[in-house]
Amino acid sequence: MEAELVALATAGATALVQQMVGDGWGQVKGRVTAFFARRAGTDPEAVGEELETVRAELLTADESGDAQAVSEAQAEARTEWRARMRRTLRADPQAAAELRALLDELTPPTPGRETGLEVHNTMSGGVQHGTFIQAGTIGSVNHGAHGGS
Repeated sequence: MEAELVALATAGATALVQQMVGDGWGQVKGRVTAFFARRAGTDPEAVGEELETVRAELLTADESGDAQAVSEAQAEARTEWRARMRRTLRADPQAAAELRALLDELTPPTPGRETGLEVHNTMSGGVQHGTFIQAGTIGSVNHGAHGGS
């Protein structure tokens, strides 16, 4: 159970840090603030201020153009919020379902996952020299040289 909580807290912190520098931050901030405020009597205003402080640090690092500063700021923010999420999940196991739902909203879908469709292609039978095209229908596409006579 602990490993599952750690994985969920890690995913939550990673998504949160990514969203902190994104365009939809206002909505995300509101959802995350509400998530923490519903537990242990946490003051929503204090949570909002903490989120904004970390966001300001991330934006400052990003604006500096220093890749190492950005990486360090992101790692520090992830560590801080992962620990906080893990403590919240330990104290209130029911929070896991809410955090999963929040993650589903924050995390962009993986290509091919929207429909549940995955495609895996395999070539075998020796060495292939030249172009290999695999398709159901390509239309009127011609590939390669024509042996014109």
